[in-house]
Amino acid sequence: MLAAVLTVISGLILLLWSADRFVDGAASVARHWGMPALLIGMLIVGFGTSAPEMLVSATAALQGSPTLALGNAYGSNIANIALILGLTALVSPIVVASKILRKELPILVAVTALAAIQLIDGEISRLDATLLILVLIGLMCWSCITGRRGSDDTLAVEVRGEIEQRLMPFRRAWLWLGLGLIGLIVSSRMLVWGAVSIAQAFGVSDLVIGLTVVAIGTSLPELASSLVAARKGEHDIALGNIIGSNLFNTLGVVGIAGALHPMAVTSDVLNRDVLVMGVLTLSLFVLGYRRRGPGRINRVEGALLLSAWVAYTVWLLAGAGG
Repeated sequence: MLAAVLTVISGLILLLWSADRFVDGAASVARHWGMPALLIGMLIVGFGTSAPEMLVSATAALQGSPTLALGNAYGSNIANIALILGLTALVSPIVVASKILRKELPILVAVTALAAIQLIDGEISRLDATLLILVLIGLMCWSCITGRRGSDDTLAVEVRGEIEQRLMPFRRAWLWLGLGLIGLIVSSRMLVWGAVSIAQAFGVSDLVIGLTVVAIGTSLPELASSLVAARKGEHDIALGNIIGSNLFNTLGVVGIAGALHPMAVTSDVLNRDVLVMGVLTLSLFVLGYRRRGPGRINRVEGALLLSAWVAYTVWLLAGAGG
């Protein structure tokens, strides 16, 4: 048991370090190749911050724990909106000025609805997983078009400034990219082994461990980047991290895990976890979307989001204890 706990802690530390190196290296390589800053922010950084969830979930699926992968994806989405945005808004109220992000909010609602519909029959088949991956590819193509046209968007301005500050020499960028990828692979295996061992020791399901310990751990890169962005006044980056991560989690993480290992899904996932994820996504849409003028998430709304995460976690653990 002690070995499993130490492995999870060590895996999370290595995961955080590796994710940061991977994102910095990938963004610098892309910038050296002439990719527009907004495109780097929407694709490279969005993919990079979701790389922990993707690798942990793929590893879990390959090792025969697909529900851990599912819990990681949906639990991370819930933590991203309720925990991370809640804390971020408490630090600095979030103003949503980017037109691109306001376009992505209804897309996130639609993707969340698709995830719920796929779970009605109680499974995620390879056909379901393929559809999720195809939708993700379509959204990435749309992002490429949007990224080339939106160079004057507020999100583009904030991302450009961040990338220029963290730009590194080409060879060092490749070194960090490679080391980050290796670290992500190793840490994901450590985290999955430790999480499954803890679940077995406490007699709780892989799903619950995925929704709590693993989900929070793999969401730490988004927490760090969103808090830093909020303190700098880069509100669109803070929200963009969350929207991009949730899209990648719902489509890419679940899609990859389902393609590797189709999974049966209990009714609890739809009636509890996806329900909470859907309500939080709708609340984010209501708070952040405005046809005219910027949306806003103030400190009171941030506190409500944070309270929702605490209530959900208590509900989840109470059910696990029962």
